[in-house]
Amino acid sequence: MGTFLRKRVISSAIPLVFVVLGVFCLARLTGNPVNLYLPLSATAEQRAAFSAEHGFDQPILVQLGDYLGQIVRLDFGTSLRTDQPAAEMVLTAFPATLQLAAVTMLTATLGAVLIGCLAAYRPNSVADRISSFLSMTAASIPDFWFAIMGVLVFGVSLAWLPTSGVSGGPEVWVLPIATLLIRPFGVLVQVVRGAMVAALSAPYTKVARSKGASEKRVVFGHALRNATTPALTVAGDLTIGLVNGAVVVETIFGWPGIGKLMIDSILQRDFAVLQAAVLLTAVTIFVLNIVIDLCYALLDARVRQVVPA
Repeated sequence: MGTFLRKRVISSAIPLVFVVLGVFCLARLTGNPVNLYLPLSATAEQRAAFSAEHGFDQPILVQLGDYLGQIVRLDFGTSLRTDQPAAEMVLTAFPATLQLAAVTMLTATLGAVLIGCLAAYRPNSVADRISSFLSMTAASIPDFWFAIMGVLVFGVSLAWLPTSGVSGGPEVWVLPIATLLIRPFGVLVQVVRGAMVAALSAPYTKVARSKGASEKRVVFGHALRNATTPALTVAGDLTIGLVNGAVVVETIFGWPGIGKLMIDSILQRDFAVLQAAVLLTAVTIFVLNIVIDLCYALLDARVRQVVPA
């Protein structure tokens, strides 16, 4: 297992290096912060002083070297907007995104396992056909469209739910979670249903039934255990997608998470905060990938034999 973990860490760290370099280069394509933070009437001396203060007057390679040095020292610079440490701002916003992703995936997984098992228990029944239709529809709906429709219907027309912010009771969670939930739920229902249909028709479940095992034990003790591996893999990928793709939902609903912070930083050309936010998100995805691979390897020993050297 140690060899497997070492190989996965090395292979997964390579994309992380490209992310670090990519966000540095792409951030600077958004424009010169001097034009945004100084008035049009600013003199050339004022513009030069601002650039020198923040290191924008240095050649791009020198700026890159300084940036990499800061990463090594875990010093991500200071926000141009608020003059706060960039790392502090990112670490303050990130828990809101993690909470949203965790609650969403827990709800989606529990619901998908229940409905997927019920649909697989009687394939091609009316309940199976309805659940398959609804889950495929849910998996096809774009997040941003569902979010906009949710705001329009439940926030504006019916005035049942708040449309932005986190102030208030549990109702503030409903629209953001529902928006993030719909696609993972639809995908997981299909995955669980397919895996359970295969597991319930496998020889080991027939043997269990022939030995007098109850249907509850056959479904949850034998079939569901063996159907966990593909469901876990997909659930892990979907969780990573939620952490990475919460930008749209957080922007629409004013959720104070890492996604909204990224958008604000791009619009304000706040390079330090943007770089820190992207790097923390990339590291989180890196760690989640490792954890998912470890869980997958523990469930299926064959996986440990196919990882490249």
